[in-house]
Amino acid sequence: MTLGDKLRSLRSVEGSLRGLGRAMTQQELATAMKRETGRGLSQAYLSQIESGARPHLTHTTRELLARFFRVYPGFLVDDPEGYTPGLQSELRAIDAKVDSWLYAGAEQFTADLELQSALLAIAEFEDSRKAVLLLAEILRAPGLADRLGEVLNPGDRRSSGTDGRDHPPPSSLDS
Repeated sequence: MTLGDKLRSLRSVEGSLRGLGRAMTQQELATAMKRETGRGLSQAYLSQIESGARPHLTHTTRELLARFFRVYPGFLVDDPEGYTPGLQSELRAIDAKVDSWLYAGAEQFTADLELQSALLAIAEFEDSRKAVLLLAEILRAPGLADRLGEVLNPGDRRSSGTDGRDHPPPSSLDS
């Protein structure tokens, strides 16, 4: 991933976290950085970074961006082609992809804040891959999703009635 790709991704995540429902624009980023850190970068400079015209950052710029986005400064460099950190397991790399997918998905559901919030909660879970796999197992177990919904959201009409397959949930006598 290039530095420009990383900056675009960070703008996207930051926009979602700020409730914009879209990526922050370069101008919004420049303004927010100035307001929140007391120092900023111009929109033109951010554009040069993202386009690759400025492939390297000064130490000061890297520190400023890292502080604003709350990432490790070493993240803000181009990754070599096919690079995966040696100490990072394949599952951690997959988890990062799942997180990225969930954040991008959350951006698509700005009109459904409940769904957007759920996607962000899964992405922010320590092991989001495991959370998605657990959700799949819950959905595979007949009636379990409805029973959990009733326990977690008593009185919510959406969480009762059927198990998603037009079958009523098992009664307590069936257990």
